[in-house]
Amino acid sequence: MKCIFIYNPNSGRGRIAKKLPYIVRRLKEKYERVDVYATKARGDLSSKVREIASEYDCIVFSGGDGTFNEVLQGAGDMDSLPDFGYIPGGTANDVAHSLGIPRKSLRGALNVILRGRRELLDCLCINGRDYAMYSVSAGAFTSASYTTPQEAKKALGLLAYGLEGVRKNFPLRIYPVRISEGENCLQTDCVFTLVMNGKCVAGWKMNRGGSMQDGKAEGAVVWQTAHPSIPGRLRALFSLVRLFVFGYRFPEKGVEHFGGKKFRIEVPDDVVWNYDGERGCSGSVEIEVLPRKFPLIVPENNKNI
Repeated sequence: MKCIFIYNPNSGRGRIAKKLPYIVRRLKEKYERVDVYATKARGDLSSKVREIASEYDCIVFSGGDGTFNEVLQGAGDMDSLPDFGYIPGGTANDVAHSLGIPRKSLRGALNVILRGRRELLDCLCINGRDYAMYSVSAGAFTSASYTTPQEAKKALGLLAYGLEGVRKNFPLRIYPVRISEGENCLQTDCVFTLVMNGKCVAGWKMNRGGSMQDGKAEGAVVWQTAHPSIPGRLRALFSLVRLFVFGYRFPEKGVEHFGGKKFRIEVPDDVVWNYDGERGCSGSVEIEVLPRKFPLIVPENNKNI
């Protein structure tokens, strides 16, 4: 069997590059041939996946959630895919957190690839052309994941996202949103909109009952009046904080919940979306769950995918 290992040399403080000989040696325990490719620029990974998908039995990649999203952008429109193996190497590693893939142990992540099982995971398709593995969001603090300087991430970890979010997001912008799912419709003014596939977002395990194999997504809107008072603005902020800290299913007066398989979300043209921590499109979107689309090797003993 043939395997290729693709990694982002700038992700996770560069620790993966330092461990390259060990990674190749371990992968050779399972694969007869192991090739290596280091990404060179943003978008390189997506095109590389499309180029080589038919040549290998498994594509192993390392990086953060942004790297995972790049892999998905390359694989999303393909009908036939090899297995994928994931070595977390970023700051939050939400996909790994949701699936129980060790985030701080290189040895543990490699053991999953060598001894785990193949599962087909749901993903999200946006406007029929873009993809996300675990979250599509807009509004308060969502730009922090892609505007936070790399140096700050390396030095402060998740705290860097919080500081960047505070710096860029006060006061919270209020925008109108209309969400349609079949015959169901939710319309309000809000400061934050989120669609989730999985359990974790921004380092928080906020959707503990979520699944990446149920063909459905969960959504939340932190609502706000169009012209709030200062206490009203603070209530919206507290609702947002409680959503992340206590989770999607915690009863919160300032949060509206929705769910389903396909959504149309109408927002102003200048509202920018975040896909898995990366900057996405602007304006209204259609989001559809693609059931069991992405083949990933997951921990053998994790039955709650």
